[in-house]
Amino acid sequence: MVSEEISPKRIAILGSTGSVGTQALEVVREQSAHFTVELLTAGKNAELLIAQAKEFNPNAVVIGDASRYAEVRDALFPLGVKVFAGAEAISQAVQMETIDTVLTAMVGYAGMRPTLAAIDAGKAIALANKETLVVAGELVTKRAQAKAVNIYPVDSEHSAIFQCLAGEWENPIEKIILTASGGPFRGKTKADLAGVTKTQALKHPNWSMGAKITIDSASLMNKGLEAIEAKWLFNLKPEQVEIIVHPQSIIHSLVQFRDGSMKAQLGLPDMKLPIQYALAYPQRLSTTWPRFDFTKYPSFTFEQPDFGAFPNLQLALDAMERGGNAPCVLNAANEVAVEGFLHDRIGFLEMSDMIADRLAKATFVASPTLEELEASDAETRRAAFETLNSPQWRS
Repeated sequence: MVSEEISPKRIAILGSTGSVGTQALEVVREQSAHFTVELLTAGKNAELLIAQAKEFNPNAVVIGDASRYAEVRDALFPLGVKVFAGAEAISQAVQMETIDTVLTAMVGYAGMRPTLAAIDAGKAIALANKETLVVAGELVTKRAQAKAVNIYPVDSEHSAIFQCLAGEWENPIEKIILTASGGPFRGKTKADLAGVTKTQALKHPNWSMGAKITIDSASLMNKGLEAIEAKWLFNLKPEQVEIIVHPQSIIHSLVQFRDGSMKAQLGLPDMKLPIQYALAYPQRLSTTWPRFDFTKYPSFTFEQPDFGAFPNLQLALDAMERGGNAPCVLNAANEVAVEGFLHDRIGFLEMSDMIADRLAKATFVASPTLEELEASDAETRRAAFETLNSPQWRS
């Protein structure tokens, strides 16, 4: 009897030089019999993109920063790798016929259009860009349903929920519980947070992530964005999403069913596991990664989030409840605020003030089109940058 050979899944990695993208390539490297790389994209890091392309020999690469195009083209010319540049080229490249699955690991709002383009082309989506569903959850999920495209979550919390639901698709969810580590400032009061620095905020106790998501984790905005993403991924009402702080980061999230039974997914805090699960689904591929040892974690602890010290979480939950373009405004204002904090323009707590200010002043649109969402995003960023540049904005 001749065994049937399984062709490797052909992967596009959007944001290959970022934290999730580089870990995804570690997965590909370790599972070379199961995955090949068809497309790599990066924003500005031409050097790393070139090195990745030389190792993985993709069909094509895209460098978002057009000024680096010639450098990438010349370096990869001997390999015959196609090289393109600019944001629009990313949306075009994801539609290549040779791609099976698109891992969207670009940071922030920039990942939305390429994700929509990949859905339109019928590609399976491994979603690490939560902002896509935060900004345009209704549009994205409806388009995915219309195109019969599966969206596989990559965030560890959403992957945990997805894994807990395996075999339970017909059983109604009572609620989901997203776990949060609490970040580097867990237990600190609002007064304590007034003077924290970006260096302190970038020291996450459990996870290794990019700068933007690490700051979001420190402010708990990341958990608020995850709540909005979960609403759309799992077709939930806002009141069905609960958040609990679990400092050990071993229980990645839980599902509670209508009979009161709960399922949890556990594992060491390593993003490679949810990345591989999303790319290989429904298979669980064998790995040599470290295994969890209960003797090293004699107890799990849980506590309620401190909404007073971390107002970003409440702002996100309020935006989820309001719906419409409110999450889009929240996301745009947060991206500007985080950039301001990382460049020492505003303090840690002032990020929340800026986001609240934009949410209060933005024009509300209950059922926005894609064009209206893009307009909301652009206007929020314009106003937020104006605010950032005005020393009187907090008066």
